[in-house]
Amino acid sequence: MTPDPLLYESYSKKMKLPVRLERARNIADTILAHFDRHFRIFSEISAMGRAHFVDGDWVAGRAAARRQISLYDKRVLEAIADLQKRWSQFYLDANLWQDVKHQYLGLLYRHQQPELAETFYNSLFTGLFERHYYNNEHIFVRPAVSTERIGSGDISYKSYYPTQDGWNRSILAILKDINPGLPYKNIRRDARNILQRLRTLPEKNEELRYHFQLQVLMPVFYRNKAAYIVGRAINGAEKMPFVIAICRTPDGKAYVDTLVTDVDVVANIFSFSRAHFLVKTDIPATVVRFLASILPSKTSADLYTAIGFHKQGKAEFYRDFLDHLRHSSDMIRIAPGIRGLVMLVFTLPSYPFVFKLIKDRFPAPKDTTPEKVISQYRLVKKLDRVGRMADTWEFSHVAFPIDRFAADLLVELEREAPSQVIRENDRIIIRHLFIEHRMTPLNVYLDGHDIDAACQVLADYGQAIKDISGSGIFPGDLLTKNFGVTRHGRVIFYDYDEILRMEKCRFRKIPPPRFPEDELSDTPWYSIAPNDIFPEEFQTFLVANPLYRKALKSVHPDLFQAEYWQELQQAVASGFFPDVIPYPEESRFR
Repeated sequence: MTPDPLLYESYSKKMKLPVRLERARNIADTILAHFDRHFRIFSEISAMGRAHFVDGDWVAGRAAARRQISLYDKRVLEAIADLQKRWSQFYLDANLWQDVKHQYLGLLYRHQQPELAETFYNSLFTGLFERHYYNNEHIFVRPAVSTERIGSGDISYKSYYPTQDGWNRSILAILKDINPGLPYKNIRRDARNILQRLRTLPEKNEELRYHFQLQVLMPVFYRNKAAYIVGRAINGAEKMPFVIAICRTPDGKAYVDTLVTDVDVVANIFSFSRAHFLVKTDIPATVVRFLASILPSKTSADLYTAIGFHKQGKAEFYRDFLDHLRHSSDMIRIAPGIRGLVMLVFTLPSYPFVFKLIKDRFPAPKDTTPEKVISQYRLVKKLDRVGRMADTWEFSHVAFPIDRFAADLLVELEREAPSQVIRENDRIIIRHLFIEHRMTPLNVYLDGHDIDAACQVLADYGQAIKDISGSGIFPGDLLTKNFGVTRHGRVIFYDYDEILRMEKCRFRKIPPPRFPEDELSDTPWYSIAPNDIFPEEFQTFLVANPLYRKALKSVHPDLFQAEYWQELQQAVASGFFPDVIPYPEESRFR
């Protein structure tokens, strides 16, 4: 516990130290103590990933990931309440906080998570003060402590030398050293499968240097029903990623399901459309630095988020965005595609993200509220997104330079969401934003590609609907404009204002007409209650092009059958937990 502030003042008088400086140090100590408590609890939850894998308790694993997401805000609120209680007569002194920041900075030089601690400090300060207090003197706008050499004396990864020690021996050593928590059912067979996969790679014909290395992160990555060993192969100046996916047999044995070496597939394992990993690490910066060396398409924001540090991901994103604004000149514009009824979406063409704010009013047939929309997005944040739902970062009071906004976007903002917009000198402040990775809207993709490419992505569109629903969420609005296509051709859902939990849906067959005239009527001849869903109707509005409709039905005929949805709903209700593999089915060892 931090000593009473009055005792510090008494001590300061005896030692003839500046009272204000001593008070600042006391506040800084308190803030860091709260952060350390947060990180300790976070790490304890991460460590449980191993236990959940060992027990095969997949429900508990999901619950642990959800708990980590909500953990941060709780700890920040606790710290704010503590400061307000201890220093009620001092904490609102903005000038004092210049000294607090300097004292806090001094505490971080030997800290193992300085970047996370700085972000925690920023969150606390912005929770205490109004926005006009924020400036470089009070918060960490830029990182003040480098993480480049943190953990240099710590063993965050281990090296193996197959060209010296033998490939089979090295692979066996990796499987034994980086232990997922369960005994292997047949470790020699697993090593043999890995070695056979390696021999099929084109790289095997390249000259391997004598000091060729396999470097493997010591922490194991746990998510869904699998554990992942993450490493890189070093051959001279080349760095090549690899991931060993480990699954669990019903009787509690581990086995290697596949070896992934394709950089795009490894990137998909760390996709923004998937839940974060449970990873026990004392020095997150070393894990992020390792991952960044093998995943050049991923930013620090992506990687911190992938290992559960969502707030740090937000901080890294915003810093990167500010840098990009300074070094670019294109205009912020309305995003391409059909404009939504609930969200106004804009983007900076040179930056691969979209910004979404909720409109003030929703035209018919939308029947929702801004509060409900926010709750839907927050729900998805805490779900296992099964590789099919985009993650979002939620921001408040985001400042943009007004001269970078296209004229039509400014008009749209003032017309559709005036309550969200603050004009302040040369800036526009958006009160509330969701930010997502930018994708090509599926309807735009279909219009711009030939029939073969369109049919391929439509098959994935149908599978995306099934995957999302199998996770317990019915997407609601299934129109192609609400789905996006990644650069790898994967279909992702990104519009959440109409999602429903599967147990709340009522899947029905359309009753036969009572009279021949019923089919000619403009109104249905049967009753429709809230949350009634008629899968037979999907074929009339999902895709308008008859060729595309035929292609979708040929691959996923069950999507249009009420019986399929009723059976899936029953499976979800009984605790069905789908296998969510982030690599191609055909790559699995048999």
